[in-house]
Amino acid sequence: MQKGIIGKKIGMTQIFDEAGKVVPVTVVEAGPCVVVQKKTVENDGYAALQLGYGDVKVQRMNRPMRVKFEKADVAPKSTLKEFRLEDCDSLNVGDIIKADTFAVGDAIDVVGTSKGKGFAGAIKRHNQHRLKETHGTGPVHRQAGSMGACSSPSRIYKGKGMAGHMGAEQVTVQNLEIVKIDAENNLIAIKGAIPGPKGGIVYIVDSVKA
Repeated sequence: MQKGIIGKKIGMTQIFDEAGKVVPVTVVEAGPCVVVQKKTVENDGYAALQLGYGDVKVQRMNRPMRVKFEKADVAPKSTLKEFRLEDCDSLNVGDIIKADTFAVGDAIDVVGTSKGKGFAGAIKRHNQHRLKETHGTGPVHRQAGSMGACSSPSRIYKGKGMAGHMGAEQVTVQNLEIVKIDAENNLIAIKGAIPGPKGGIVYIVDSVKA
């Protein structure tokens, strides 16, 4: 990848394009991010940059992290993320990356943590349909029903859609488009929806399918 940044989801709104059409967008506060660590092929076996985002009080950090930021001479950050950029040599520890590293029209992938739904049934979790409510079905209209076959294979196959924990997992939405950039306020308007709640941390990178 050539570009990457850490951001915070602000929320959704809509803007009008040049043709007067309404475009639904998600606003992300992208950066400013600071380079906390630089990894090289000689020392680490690969080239990458570790970026930090979001200020945090020093007393809220444990000792290893405190020493890490002191050694880099960088203010403590609440979120760290590593990006394997192609031009890692052009950046050094302490450099700032802002929203204007991207441009309007860029194709991007957004990685975030989806909203947690808690323990959910098979209908909500896997979009299964409910049973009929007539002819003695009983109070099991929203249950999963039969789990598998009879004595052969005498087990439930892996991957069977059942009730369980839903959401709160890493989700990547690919091939989104940047519609507008406010470099002064570090805001990026992305066409469409991205995963996570308002205030959730997201990672924006170049699209792998563009």
